[in-house]
Amino acid sequence: MTHQRPAIDVRELARRVLDIEARAIAALAPRIGAEFARACKLILACAGRVVVTGMGKSGHVAGKIAATLASTGTPSFFVHPGEASHGDLGMITPMDIVIAITNSGETAEIVTILPLLKRLGVPLVTMTGNPRSTLGEAATVILDVGVAEEACPLNLAPTASTTAALAMGDALAVALLESRGFTREDFARAHPGGSLGRRLLLRVEDVMNSGADVPRIGPEATLAEGLLEMTRKGLGMTAVVDPGDRLLGIFTDGDLRRALDRAVDIHRTRMREVMTPRCRTIGGQALAAEAVHLMQQHKITALPVVDDGERIVGALNIHNLLRAGVM
Repeated sequence: MTHQRPAIDVRELARRVLDIEARAIAALAPRIGAEFARACKLILACAGRVVVTGMGKSGHVAGKIAATLASTGTPSFFVHPGEASHGDLGMITPMDIVIAITNSGETAEIVTILPLLKRLGVPLVTMTGNPRSTLGEAATVILDVGVAEEACPLNLAPTASTTAALAMGDALAVALLESRGFTREDFARAHPGGSLGRRLLLRVEDVMNSGADVPRIGPEATLAEGLLEMTRKGLGMTAVVDPGDRLLGIFTDGDLRRALDRAVDIHRTRMREVMTPRCRTIGGQALAAEAVHLMQQHKITALPVVDDGERIVGALNIHNLLRAGVM
């Protein structure tokens, strides 16, 4: 006779997992004390790099913590403890600090390299659920990340314990970030390929049209000549400038529609008669993100770029910003 398993409420199981892991993280807060402060002090004084290590699931957590530290101002990298005893220990120097992540505190691959770390004189920060373990006893600083239970119903698979270690790593990274005075600009420099990096690093001069690609026309040129200039440069606008390249105004698609509504003669009308004077401008050193803000705020799609003397040095439109990934 075949026995059917009772129906499982997967939603309730998921809530139980989240509840256990939330309690595991909450339990860390009272442990943030003198040892945590000491770990931060050691890392801030480190002349080398922070080397993070761990095996199995703890190794994955170690890799993430190393990446978070590196991207927030603390030079760091991951070393696999199994490879360390086969040559990779050469990556660690006496100026470094090692963070070892191990729930049991008895991970054989890390215990094996302890004598070598001691010989180098490298401080050891152990993040463990068992402070009285071999690695706990060998540590310069212990960060207790022990949990009451795993979220796994068998209490075997690393779940709550890895979540707690990950959260402690984030707490460490953010504490160090603040202590270093790490800024949004510093973060952007570490993430030049990300959207934040583009917003905080790219300047107008990096994305604008310049030189012969800047549409410009004199005030006495005819509207027909202005339209040809707009067409050649493809920005949907042309700057109107005096003989010294000082900006007098701008002529856009919107100005063209208004001129055509008035039924002007494009061969007789002068650009000074149809341009928009006192237009919005931006400097080349301004962030490209500022150009986006200006365009959105004033519902425009193009901007002349001027120097301190109001001379035209470039031009950009919304497509320049889209291609640069700023929008």
